[in-house]
Amino acid sequence: MESQATFKKDPLYERYRWQIFAVTWLAYAGFYLTRKSFSVAKVALTPEKTGGVGFHLTAEHMAWIDSGYLIAYAIGQFTWGMLGDRVGTRRVILTGMFCSVLIGIGMGVSTVTTLFGILFILQGLCQSSGWAPLSKNIGNFFSQHERGTIMGLWCTNYALGGVIASALAGWAITQFGDWRYAFYVPAGALFLIWLLFFFFQANKPEDVGLPPIEEYHNEEELVLEEGDTPEEEVEGTWHTIGQVFRNKMVLLLGAIYFFLKPTRYAILFWGPFYLNKKLGSNPMESGILSSLFELAGPLSVFLGGYLSDKVFRSKRMPVSIICLFGLAGLLLILDNLPATRLYLGACFFLIGFLLYAPDSLVSGTAALDFGTRKGASTAAGFINGCGSIGAIVGGTIPGLFYKQWGWNGVFSFLAASILLAAILLTPQWNTLPATAKESNA
Repeated sequence: MESQATFKKDPLYERYRWQIFAVTWLAYAGFYLTRKSFSVAKVALTPEKTGGVGFHLTAEHMAWIDSGYLIAYAIGQFTWGMLGDRVGTRRVILTGMFCSVLIGIGMGVSTVTTLFGILFILQGLCQSSGWAPLSKNIGNFFSQHERGTIMGLWCTNYALGGVIASALAGWAITQFGDWRYAFYVPAGALFLIWLLFFFFQANKPEDVGLPPIEEYHNEEELVLEEGDTPEEEVEGTWHTIGQVFRNKMVLLLGAIYFFLKPTRYAILFWGPFYLNKKLGSNPMESGILSSLFELAGPLSVFLGGYLSDKVFRSKRMPVSIICLFGLAGLLLILDNLPATRLYLGACFFLIGFLLYAPDSLVSGTAALDFGTRKGASTAAGFINGCGSIGAIVGGTIPGLFYKQWGWNGVFSFLAASILLAAILLTPQWNTLPATAKESNA
């Protein structure tokens, strides 16, 4: 049997691999088009901007609508994750993406606050259909020994997708002079991506007459439980899905992601506000400085994935643990550092660099490893669902408690959450998923 380094490449197989990489990357980045429409349109929907005439929303309306969206998004992660394994990536993504397009158009034509809010909550359910099934799709075409690097590249979709989506929605409002185009134009763009996905996506190599990725790369197939054989773990069955939920590493990763996610959303939702208070900077400058957090994302996820493959031999935990301990320390001292643009800008970039690597490794790469190809969507959905609950905490805690605790108290709370994640993960430093070969040894 040939080694991984010397196996003979099949041009057809390689073409499909990179075709799937491209179309799934574009699909998840595309989901952000309709996800970010409301965030950008808020600027033009306040009574001050509309002069109190026509359809508008108060800040309280927007807060409740955002909360409903986040709750729906968390619920959807669990549901769509299981469906991704039950019915396959293709059906889930085509359904979720098409409904997202329709809802985006519906929000653009809406003139009733309640209906507008309900539609955005439904948008949350549609948006949650993306991550878990698309992650599974990548796992079907890329094997464990290369998955860290590949997922590191692939996970740039949620960093770059958000930037592109915000820019497109903002351009649409400026170009057409109406907030409704922040929904129409992104929905139209997402429909074009839907067409590309329809024509170029395949669930797994076997669907296009190619062997499984483990056979192509001469790797042992991963299993969910030690002692199992691949034949016993049948893809899409409730038994296999149940095994995912009983898998101790999947459960632990869900807990880790719950404690990790509050920091990401606290910075995303409240970073500009914090910088404005500390520096007295204007909204534009505050937004640019806070964006350094997201700017670090693509570099972080790629480097973290590459190191997990090449230095730690497909172990995802070491990189995550090192980054989490470093991040906890930085958060503890952040508010005590000199309040200058240089210091805080550099700190926001470093926070993003230390956070995005474990974020992508836990929610993406490790979910595929320990969920295996047959349960990857369920595992990714469960882990990300837990993280989405944490995101609700991160999005609300700063606004509710920064006056009582001070910003140092808020960051200490976030540091404690990150530190707990690091401590829980440390015993798993050398943990790798079981293989069929190990199970039968």
